[in-house]
Amino acid sequence: MSINKSEVFEYHSHKRPGKIEVVASKPLETQRHLSLAYSPGVAEVVTAIAEDNATAYSYTAKAN
Repeated sequence: MSINKSEVFEYHSHKRPGKIEVVASKPLETQRHLSLAYSPGVAEVVTAIAEDNATAYSYTAKAN
């Protein structure tokens, strides 16, 4: 396979630089959403995981 340098740079800079993008899997549009996802809401999830490690597969990306 022949790949030239200009193709490489075009590929890497096309639209947005880079190749991987992280996007939210849940709505994060309001203060309520942020409170559910982060503080104080996440404390409930952390407590549940501390009590039963297997719940990490249900509430986090660990199963991914």
